[in-house]
Amino acid sequence: MLSAVPITVVVAEDALLVREGIARLLDLQSEIEVSALVGDFPSLIAAVEADPPDVVITDIRMPPTGTDEGIRAATAFRESHPELGVVVLSQFAEPAYALSLLEGGSQRRAYLLKERLSEPRQLVDAIVEVAGGGSVIDTSVVEVLVSARSKAAASPLDRLTPREREVLHEIAQGRNNAAVGAALFLSERAVEKHISSLFSKLGLTEEPDTHRRVKAVLLYLADAD
Repeated sequence: MLSAVPITVVVAEDALLVREGIARLLDLQSEIEVSALVGDFPSLIAAVEADPPDVVITDIRMPPTGTDEGIRAATAFRESHPELGVVVLSQFAEPAYALSLLEGGSQRRAYLLKERLSEPRQLVDAIVEVAGGGSVIDTSVVEVLVSARSKAAASPLDRLTPREREVLHEIAQGRNNAAVGAALFLSERAVEKHISSLFSKLGLTEEPDTHRRVKAVLLYLADAD
């Protein structure tokens, strides 16, 4: 009986010791075969073009700029090699980078902290997962995202009554007070009262009416994103 074909992997990491360490770790795994080791962004792109692997393991920051080369490579590969899995390694739990990595979809993408290299099975499992079309996000990154969301200030629109939100929705459609009243079966006077109330709740009481309407609409649109 023939053994399964191993998952081919290119390792991109500018720190020689880390790069060699990852390679040795993976060489011990029968289901994985390291096909190339590179230390910068141009070399990574060239290696994938020359002999496309199943998965790329890349540091998030490499030469030439040492900023977000790993993310940029993952984005480029989504277009040029859509079947390629990418495991991005980062020194810190950086949700912004994780979100950028997943911007085009979570399939075949993983974001792990480098500390996971001390737990070989987690890295191997991530490689296998992305090779099969799945995704993995480090639990530490998820915890930071959840914490940030829970601490985020509530939307100022939460203070509005359902009717005030309806009025604001109509204003966002570009309707004047008379048109808002017609749409909601309210008198123009009632519309004015609702608008005055929602301006107050949104903290828009010290500016000309036109500016307040614009700012209220911007808040509404931002909350709808």
